[in-house]
Amino acid sequence: MAEPAPAEVQPPNTISLRAPSKYLADPSQPPPTTNGEPFASPPLEWLWRTWAVTHSTLSMWRSARNVRITYAPHKPAEPPVANDNLVEYEKKSGKGGVKRVEGIERPDANIPAAWTWRGKGWLMIASSHWEVLGWGERPLLGAVGDMGEGAERWAVTWFAPTLFTQEGVDIYSDRKEGLSKETVDGIMKAFKELKDAPKLVELVEKQMQEVAIDLPWKEGKQS
Repeated sequence: MAEPAPAEVQPPNTISLRAPSKYLADPSQPPPTTNGEPFASPPLEWLWRTWAVTHSTLSMWRSARNVRITYAPHKPAEPPVANDNLVEYEKKSGKGGVKRVEGIERPDANIPAAWTWRGKGWLMIASSHWEVLGWGERPLLGAVGDMGEGAERWAVTWFAPTLFTQEGVDIYSDRKEGLSKETVDGIMKAFKELKDAPKLVELVEKQMQEVAIDLPWKEGKQS
């Protein structure tokens, strides 16, 4: 008798976060989240899209605007599936074109929802490790009595320290204009409940800032 197909992971509709693997005794085990439920990795198909970075602890984004990251399946799509990673951003002043950083990232064999990124071209010498700490979809609520106007996808990512940067956290939205205040407030509340990572909580409290968004996005490569 054939084994039943595994149940498809549905996007959580509540906000909860897990601690990064560096703070856990056994990173290979599914970590608990701030609501007490086991962490479930987002399906790759859910991750493959363009995300606007709306908030970050990383100082590199203080002088940038319209920061976005596109994940796409790397070809050939052979298991374990790698991602193509494209970061695009503009100068906060609006001068110049779009700057781009391209890389390829491969899944970590021992840690769920974690990848090792390596740059393309002259950035091949650069690498980093990052993890999804939380993800989900929430309804967008309109006026009182309104049933909503669709949904917004959100994600929180953590980046391990490198030779050039300290550890950092980004908040993503699948909407160019960013996340609703309710979702941002829920994410910040969940950070305060990360008891396994007090240093990360302190980092977020001290350094998390909004990333400038000034629509429309510029398109194309740097001029």
